Amino acid sequence: MGFQIEQKLVIAVASSALFDLSGSHQVYVDEGPEAYRNYQERHLDVILGKGVAFSFIRRFLNINRCFPAESPVEVVLLSRNSPETGLRVMRSIAHYGLDISRAAFMNGGAPYAYLPAFNASLFLSAHEEDVKRAIAVDYPAGLVLPSRIADDEDDVELRVAFDFDGVLADDESESVFKHNGLDEFHAHETLHMARPHQPGPLADMFQKLAMMQRLEDGAQRRDPAYRKIVRIAIITARSAPSHERVVTTLRSWGVSADETFFLGGMDKGRVLSVFRPHIFFDDQLTHLQSGPGGTIPMVHVPFGVANRRAMP
Repeated sequence: MGFQIEQKLVIAVASSALFDLSGSHQVYVDEGPEAYRNYQERHLDVILGKGVAFSFIRRFLNINRCFPAESPVEVVLLSRNSPETGLRVMRSIAHYGLDISRAAFMNGGAPYAYLPAFNASLFLSAHEEDVKRAIAVDYPAGLVLPSRIADDEDDVELRVAFDFDGVLADDESESVFKHNGLDEFHAHETLHMARPHQPGPLADMFQKLAMMQRLEDGAQRRDPAYRKIVRIAIITARSAPSHERVVTTLRSWGVSADETFFLGGMDKGRVLSVFRPHIFFDDQLTHLQSGPGGTIPMVHVPFGVANRRAMP
């Protein structure tokens, strides 16, 4: 029997999100693909620096170390590199001890079309066009934004934070807000508080992360000394009375977050600076640009009405 990847929570990551490729990318921009190829070959044994998504991916893979029998997660490298230029990336992966063995090298092409083949619940990339095109065909994707890299290797806890509308849920209610204002938004949500939202682009990832929490609950029942490593937060601009529909939606999916914040338009950075997620997903760039100190890895999900004008 082949490897059953459909039973895993799979994250596809581009080399541009996992590592700092700014130097080699500049060679590509200034001198072209042949110079880029030669540059990578000359620097084959020079380990790449950590990228924006590195800390998140390292901790995500640690879930398998805690549950080796289930090995519930998988990371696949999807790269625009050729196999030859991708050798440096794979050697860097081995250097850091990341358990990533599956990869696709597209030799300059866009890799997002292969997300369903790898059963990916998320595609992380620093290539904006790839992310927008993936979202345009209803694939789950996020654009990593530049940030300072802060990775405490002694810390194994994985903290993931999500916005709600346009990320976990569809943009139905956000469309009401954008077109009709806050009062109509609250009236709409009050009217439909018992009707769950349709899933948004990262709903599948969120639901599968919640399954990791159930594994941890079982581990803690067997061993009260077990320390949980996965914490999930929802950080939304909603407030009462629109909060009820969030609860209704999560209940219908059979999941919940460890911490949920209804901020009513407050700056999300105030909560992010305390929760300190290893990755935060939001559909609105204005929320992502308010992060504390530029050290929290921010991911833009260019989905829905908030981003429609920017779609290809």
